[in-house]
Amino acid sequence: MYLATTGRRAAPAPPPTTGAGRRVPAAVLALGTVSLVTDVSSEMVSAVLPLYLVLGLGLSPLQFGFLDGLMSGAGAIVRLLGGHLADRGHRYKHVAGIGYAVSACSRLGLLLAGGATGGIAAALAADRVGKGIRTAPRDALITLNSPPGELGRSFGVHRAMDTTGALLGPLAAFALLWATAGAYDAVFVASFCFGLLGVLLLVLYVPGHHRPPATPGQAPPRGKAFGALRDPAFRRILWAAALLGGATIGDAFVYLLLQRRLGLDPGWFPLLPLGAAAGYLLLAVPVGRIADRVGRRLPFLYGHLALLGAYLVLLAPAGGPASLLVAAVLALLGIFYAATDGVLMALAGPVLPAGGRAGGLAVLQTGQALARMLAAAGFGAAWTVWGPRPALWGATAVLLAALAGGWALLPRDPGAPGDPSDPGVPCDPCDPCDPATSAALPAPAVPPDPAAAVGPGQSPTRERSTS
Repeated sequence: MYLATTGRRAAPAPPPTTGAGRRVPAAVLALGTVSLVTDVSSEMVSAVLPLYLVLGLGLSPLQFGFLDGLMSGAGAIVRLLGGHLADRGHRYKHVAGIGYAVSACSRLGLLLAGGATGGIAAALAADRVGKGIRTAPRDALITLNSPPGELGRSFGVHRAMDTTGALLGPLAAFALLWATAGAYDAVFVASFCFGLLGVLLLVLYVPGHHRPPATPGQAPPRGKAFGALRDPAFRRILWAAALLGGATIGDAFVYLLLQRRLGLDPGWFPLLPLGAAAGYLLLAVPVGRIADRVGRRLPFLYGHLALLGAYLVLLAPAGGPASLLVAAVLALLGIFYAATDGVLMALAGPVLPAGGRAGGLAVLQTGQALARMLAAAGFGAAWTVWGPRPALWGATAVLLAALAGGWALLPRDPGAPGDPSDPGVPCDPCDPCDPATSAALPAPAVPPDPAAAVGPGQSPTRERSTS
């Protein structure tokens, strides 16, 4: 038996393997392939969108801030619904497939919207709704198909494959804009085709119905999304993620700040996300494995420290080669995502029961997305009122305060070495390590005396223990 941090009995973890015998689960590789193709589709649009909206359509930073916040937060409520439905019917693949299909169709919405701000906002909202529907079921599938002690590694592999698409997407957008003399419609059409390919791969190669094993002596959970909020450890993770998300201004603003400070030619703008994506791709798996070994709490906090470094580099006095400034900012962004994105899911996963994992992760992702939506809108307003540099100083101060709050809020995660509540560390149920936990557990049953249960002339037999 194994003990979770909150006193729940969890299902036994698979026996750990070492060395070359460890393989990434096939379901994780299949989901990574789907995410790779889908990210080519989404990043083709994301790479050109700030340029298209601000320089092409003439939106102000305030308007762009609200649209960027909409991209991050429009699917928040739908994310909760997606997680709840995935848990309730254990149809993780089906719910995720709906999300991938909605995002693919939103590319056609951008094509039909033309220059109408309302149409563009609706298409972006549809894209975020699709992402909101699919993210929690997909991440739940990763946690349910991976050993608890290797969640960081599994998420690192998935995020590395996902980021490969993030690298290829801007390159494809850059090539299309160069070949078509700046025709954004060609980018939207190609993005739609890649999105449909991702849906097809999901249908063909990702495992379908998945029912998590029930814990002996425990009724199967009903998959209520907000049930996770009853767990004190999960609540602390949620508040910390929301607090730190509220201090994240968004990549698009970072790229716009770089473009304005260095006077980059607009044609090179779609290539800026490549640097961050390359750093993420190189570091996602190593950071995930480090998080599995040393605990996932510290890498998550250090990742936000790297984001703070990116803000400070942008605020540094002018001087030195422009290439060095660009490389430093993009490298720090890559470190930030490698140490936070999948690591946060690996940190929260073991705290949640298997049957309610998609709903719990949906609550966590929703809180973070809403916080980032407010952060993007607030930074856009501050930029419009005060200018870019004072607004960035304010964002830096807010992030520094959020780091202090996150350090105090985040609990010691169950994956940390030496933590007796680690799902990968067996705990003797007859000798509970936590007095508070042992008080909440039922008293162990006393086996009857075999000699008292046999009749004359019979010999007692010993039954095999099933504990």
